[in-house]
Amino acid sequence: MAELITLARPYAKAAFETALQDGALDKWSGMIALSAAVSAEARVSALLSSPSLSSEQIADAFIGVCGDELDAKGQNLVSLLAENKRLVLLPEISTLFENLKANQEMSVDVEITTAFEISSDVSNKLAQALKDRLQREILLTTNVDQSLIGGAIIRAGDNVIDSSVRGKLSKLAESMNS
Repeated sequence: MAELITLARPYAKAAFETALQDGALDKWSGMIALSAAVSAEARVSALLSSPSLSSEQIADAFIGVCGDELDAKGQNLVSLLAENKRLVLLPEISTLFENLKANQEMSVDVEITTAFEISSDVSNKLAQALKDRLQREILLTTNVDQSLIGGAIIRAGDNVIDSSVRGKLSKLAESMNS
């Protein structure tokens, strides 16, 4: 997995720099997300690994599936990836691009999973506390997972705070078994 991210990083950075230069981060985000979804489709991935097709044919077919959603620069990215046999990297490129975009926009997606439904007042207070702590705009989503028993799990980018009862019981059981 780390190897794929290493291979995808230069493409994501180049796409991000182009999008930033053009002032089209959202447009590029959509193009790359669409391309990643297309590349993950079973029939398309079979096409991508077909030894009987040239990279040009693969790129043309891929661009045809994406239709008008890809502009000329997006099509160039797809052609370059096809030429280098790297179209399978599109999901990783998309993830890296979104991380770069979030850093540029000083925002972070935060997912809060709780054992019970929380009120909008509580979620607003949590969002404000996280905004103060992370110094970024917070894009908050909440989920309910009753198996947590109580407490919450907060995921903000790479950071995970597990203050759920289930998590604490698992840590206790782990320490007792060691």
